[in-house]
Amino acid sequence: MGGSGYLSMTAFGSHFRCGATLLVAVAAGCASIQPQKANHSGSVALASHLTDVVPPKLELPDWQAPQLDLSFLESGSRQPSNDRDWIDEQKVLAYADIDGDKVRVHNVRNAQFFTYRDCLVDYYDKTYDLSKIKTVDFVMIPFADNRAIAHTLLSFGFEGGDYVGVSVEVRLEKGESYSAAVGLLGRFELMYVVADERDLLPVRPEFRHVDVLLYRTTATPAQARALFVDVMKRVNQLHDRPEFYDTLRNNCTTNIVRHINALAPGRVPYDYRVLLPGYADSLAYELGLIDNSLPFDEVRRRAVISDRILKYKDDPQFSLRVLGEKLR
Repeated sequence: MGGSGYLSMTAFGSHFRCGATLLVAVAAGCASIQPQKANHSGSVALASHLTDVVPPKLELPDWQAPQLDLSFLESGSRQPSNDRDWIDEQKVLAYADIDGDKVRVHNVRNAQFFTYRDCLVDYYDKTYDLSKIKTVDFVMIPFADNRAIAHTLLSFGFEGGDYVGVSVEVRLEKGESYSAAVGLLGRFELMYVVADERDLLPVRPEFRHVDVLLYRTTATPAQARALFVDVMKRVNQLHDRPEFYDTLRNNCTTNIVRHINALAPGRVPYDYRVLLPGYADSLAYELGLIDNSLPFDEVRRRAVISDRILKYKDDPQFSLRVLGEKLR
């Protein structure tokens, strides 16, 4: 993998002639999402739309125009900031010291959730040896009621069973709730959460009642190393210079695409499945970024790890059980 620099998000947006329509579709879809219900056994029932594995060329969800409070736009130009009254799980930003083969990551989050949001938050510093990095996993968390929408994140695996996840998220102030429509207006900041898997994964099926799909990427150790370093540089960038989240151009999936294309320009082409990340796994499959030796419906079926997460959530070897054994 070679090359450098981030792809132009302006070019990304202008490439789509139906951009205005997509904007409405994504904003309305995110604004109306409801959590999926668990079944009687305590496991998460697979969202019905996950069994429909062939995405349409463009499917726009039914929507009603959200009622938005735009009064904040009248108070002058709002600037991104890292100094606000953030919700507990997002109070602290990570940053990294990069020195040759060693990356010292500060403020790796280890939150224990008790409800959808209530949690006991702890942080630790850890040094990762780049010479021991082995894998990159692509994690997709589809929303139960809208097939086009999902949260995506990356997990890096190291020799010896260490894993660390990176989740690009809207940074919420206390009292705020996420709205994709408001996310178009420069209301939310963007953050990179660096955390272990016991933090990032169990809360999704256990309390937010959504599925978790995990795909082992085809990245080589050298490519995984380059990607990890590029991600940590972005972590440092946001620690020093805050940015606004943008529902279409600066979100979880577009940032992953930026990192990939920074290292291999053009590796991920312009595609509606970046704007509609519920279909991002089918794009990764077509591009060979994940295993495509089996039919896509079988690859996706094997990727669902929700029940495994619940089974091993209290296991001291959680990461190895869920991310290691699952993918051997």
